[in-house]
Amino acid sequence: MKSAPAIFVLALLAPCCALATGDSPVSKALELLTSLSEKITTQGETAEKEYAEFAEYCKTTDKQLGFDIQTGEKEVADLTASIEQSSATMTSLSTKIEELAASISADEADMKAAEEIRSKESADFAATEAELKEVIDTLERAVGLLRKQGTSMLQSKSVGSFVQALDAMVQASVFSSADAKRLTALLQSAQEPEDDGEESFGAPAAAVYTSHSGSIIDTLEDLSEKAEAELSDARKQ
Repeated sequence: MKSAPAIFVLALLAPCCALATGDSPVSKALELLTSLSEKITTQGETAEKEYAEFAEYCKTTDKQLGFDIQTGEKEVADLTASIEQSSATMTSLSTKIEELAASISADEADMKAAEEIRSKESADFAATEAELKEVIDTLERAVGLLRKQGTSMLQSKSVGSFVQALDAMVQASVFSSADAKRLTALLQSAQEPEDDGEESFGAPAAAVYTSHSGSIIDTLEDLSEKAEAELSDARKQ
């Protein structure tokens, strides 16, 4: 497509072309103008082509930018949703951490209380074990020593007679006064019922002894067996 300036030049030269012949100055001027017109036309076509290419480039770029904007907006929306989800998760985890911390604190308190109870139970058991072992040892020594005495007084079921025998053995340095008191207390507790009707410490019920056909030694042996049974039960707990 010819440009407007070239068409205008050709329109002006048309009358002169009819008059120009040979190598006249007019002919040379016409040739110069024709060459200039062709050059202008070529430049116009080149410019038009470049414009078309640039317009196509702008159109393509605009379309691509549109796609990029849409993609960016979608990414922004996705990232915003992800941030909101992460914030919700963080809040939930913070709540869970607080709950776990409270649970751990409660467990630690329970553990401390359990350890205190266990420590007290352990101390109680140690005291009970020591007391039962001392009772058993005293009873076993008493039975052994009483069997060696072989006196008729020891075959009596009377606590008073037993006390008299113990006093005699204390005087003879067979027993210590502390052992004698402990044996007397054990025998009395075995033959006297408690207020609640239960057996006294280390001794069977009194009814057993009121109908018992044996001697004081038999009573002490029964007390020793009962103490050993209680010690065994205490160690199993």
